[in-house]
Amino acid sequence: METILEKKELRNAMLDRRNAIDNAEKGTLDEHICIQLLQLIAERKPAVVHSYIPMGSEIDIKPVIQYMLDKGITVLAPKALKQRQMENLILRSLDELESGIYGTQHPANATVYSGPIDLFIIPGLAFDKNNYRLGYGSGYYDTFLHSQHEAYKAGICYPFQVMDKVPTEPHDEQLSTVIF
Repeated sequence: METILEKKELRNAMLDRRNAIDNAEKGTLDEHICIQLLQLIAERKPAVVHSYIPMGSEIDIKPVIQYMLDKGITVLAPKALKQRQMENLILRSLDELESGIYGTQHPANATVYSGPIDLFIIPGLAFDKNNYRLGYGSGYYDTFLHSQHEAYKAGICYPFQVMDKVPTEPHDEQLSTVIF
């Protein structure tokens, strides 16, 4: 029970801090992270990338998503379903999105993808030096990532979101890297 409370308090603190970033600083940080993501994509040469669609104060990676679409990389975006399940929908355009649960967006009228995924770009509220992530608390990513052993999993966050250790539970999935 203590870990659950720790996670809740840390989520609230990080969300408040992320929401407080002024637009100029956010733009600079977002650009820096996008450059690092583009370098990762150039190095790993993924054919299929699973990426979130930014919402609220999350890092705006739409320029990276557009780059991947322009380069012919298959981009998948999650659609959250009930019971911590997620559908992977093929994204064809950032202009063809519809609203989902929790304020998310996902591709409209999209095809479900069920093949292998080379790279995940994963948001979160806090990350640690052992590449563990504190998400929003619904468990969607941990549930889905558990079956994705071969994929490279890149968490992205602002520098203040990285700490020595985030509270973890047995179901929490370790990522391959954290970019900040």
